[in-house]
This record gives sequence, structure tokens and C-alpha cells, in this order.
Amino acid sequence: MSNILELHSIHTFIGQFHILEGVSLSVAEGSITALLGRNGAGKTTTLKSIIGLRPPREGAVRFGGADIRGRRPYDIAALGIGYVPENRAVFRALTVEENLRIAERKKDDLAKRGDLIFGLFPDLKKFIKLSAGQLSGGQQQMLAIARSLVPENRLLLIDEPSEGLAPILIEQLMESIRSLSAHTTILLVEQNFRMASQLADYYYLIDDGKSVQNGAMKDLVNDRATVQRYLGAS
Repeated sequence: MSNILELHSIHTFIGQFHILEGVSLSVAEGSITALLGRNGAGKTTTLKSIIGLRPPREGAVRFGGADIRGRRPYDIAALGIGYVPENRAVFRALTVEENLRIAERKKDDLAKRGDLIFGLFPDLKKFIKLSAGQLSGGQQQMLAIARSLVPENRLLLIDEPSEGLAPILIEQLMESIRSLSAHTTILLVEQNFRMASQLADYYYLIDDGKSVQNGAMKDLVNDRATVQRYLGAS
């Protein structure tokens, strides 16, 4: 299985603060890979470094074999990378349909991808004419993910999708992401270890901006000492 994404010792700063200090990871095409770590470890900054919102000063970011470090975010997105931020960032005053249409790269993207999107997220079809502000938190999260599917992206970066959701909504979201993985590769940042462990094939652990461990998720699930040390979960 080939890698669709590779980070090689990236160093990212926010102002004078050195946030990522040599983070490396790879994402196998067709997989779900979880990026794990405590709050403040650098997970979100890693995703923003990939998409170009926080360009690394050093290291390489390779997508499909090409180094994309230093390119503008919209150029990186156009290569086939979708980004779902942790705050969802839906346009609350716009309808569900309008939120989806503004994600089109080509005029007929939504028409071509509608069956996939509404198959994964049937509530969105039901509420297509409602404003996004009228949706529940779980439905807004589904809309944020669905928006990233409007163009035909090869890789999705999904940041903390379960944040603030009730357990029953998390279960629904997990099922949608699991189904979604049949169509695209996913790099998932998720604080809920139970959710991440049930979805991901592989994992990378970062701590204080540094890569510390990686492997098959099934092995991490059985390594309680590592989980407790780096995630505080049992």
C-alpha cells in the first residue's frame, strides 16, 4: 500500500513559538490514520501545516509524491485535500445546500457527488433548505464533513469531529466516517480515544510538538501504559 501523504521532520512556528519540532508521519492510501496526543501537543497545527494555513519553516510535506510545502492553501486544496476544521466553520446564515455549493470547484460537483454525500448523511438531504444555524451540533458536523466531499478529494483532514457531541451522535458520526473511508483516505485528529481506536487502522502519537510513536491501532489499544502516558485515557 503506497503512502498518499508523508511529513518529513517538519518544524512549524506560530509567531516566536516553536510548535512542531520535527514531526514525521505517513498516511497510507485508503486508510484511516489517527493523529493522537494531549491537548496542546500540536495535532491541529500539524493539519494546518499540511493544508498550508501554518506553513512549516523546515522539512517536507509530500502529497502524491510531490513536495507541497510553501504552496498557498487554495493551491494545496485544489490538489485534492479537504480540510474539516475543529470548529466546523459552517456558514450559519446560509442553507445546507448553499454551504455545499460554495465548496464546488467545478459547477456540477455537487450534482455528481450528491448521491455519495446524501447516502452518507441523509439528514442533510432532509434539511437541504434549512439554514445551517438551525441544525443541531451533530448535523453541523456532518455538514462540515459533507462540504469537504463536494470536490473529489483524495485525502480528508478531519479535526476533532466528536467535540461537543452527545454519545448517540458520536456513534452516528463514527458510522458515517467508517463508510466514508471506502471512498477517500482520512487523517483524523480525535481526542476521544475510544472513537479513534475503533475507526483508525494506524496511529501516530505526538507529544510537545514531537513525534513519539506510531504503528497499528490494534497494538496501541493493548498498550495501556502508552495510552495512559500520552493520552491520559484508560
